[in-house]
Amino acid sequence: MPNILICDDEKDIVNALKIYLSDPDYQIYEAYNGKEAVELMEHTEIHLILMDIMMPQMDGITAMTKIREKSNIPIILLTAKSEDADKILGLNVGADDYITKPFHPLEVTARVRSQLRRYLKLGGGTQSSENYSVGGIELRDKEKEVYVDGAQITLTPKEFEILKLFLANPGKVFSPKEIYSQVWKEKPIGTDNTVAVHIRHIREKIEINPAEPRYLKVVFGQGYKLEKGREI
Repeated sequence: MPNILICDDEKDIVNALKIYLSDPDYQIYEAYNGKEAVELMEHTEIHLILMDIMMPQMDGITAMTKIREKSNIPIILLTAKSEDADKILGLNVGADDYITKPFHPLEVTARVRSQLRRYLKLGGGTQSSENYSVGGIELRDKEKEVYVDGAQITLTPKEFEILKLFLANPGKVFSPKEIYSQVWKEKPIGTDNTVAVHIRHIREKIEINPAEPRYLKVVFGQGYKLEKGREI
């Protein structure tokens, strides 16, 4: 189920967009300024954002720039007709599309579906495929099987889900809190050591030399990432 974040400081607009996107296939999240959106992204997996530009505390352009440091999810800007300069700036720094206020319900749903379809089809989200592979690692989600250089290995359910998260997002840095939130589906409080232990166990199973990993890398001060596009 795709998770959609609606971020606008006007509650009436948020409520209207929730009505437009009323669909059992969507899970809707809300934020009322850019700071709230960035903080929510730290512990919740979001697949698309509808982001207003002019907001208090942190505007949409600043929030989008921060989100783009860690995520390539589709971001659709919500703009007024008078914000053409900001609209162009937003597209230049990473927005995927924009919708001009006042909104037409059919336009909103069409643009959201188009961006989600493209993102998930290209493998940006964890729901895009039942099989994932990077380098010599292959994960078959339906069969719950993992192979490294052609040899099957055994992972615990949590190790499997952590590895799948990385394989679905090669190159993306995940903090320990993000990993815990997405895999354990619980609020991440004091969970860094739990994640570190699981990462160590995964390395012992997928790496030739766990002390010098080819795949699961530490990004100091930020978290972990799966090396992408590397010839093994």
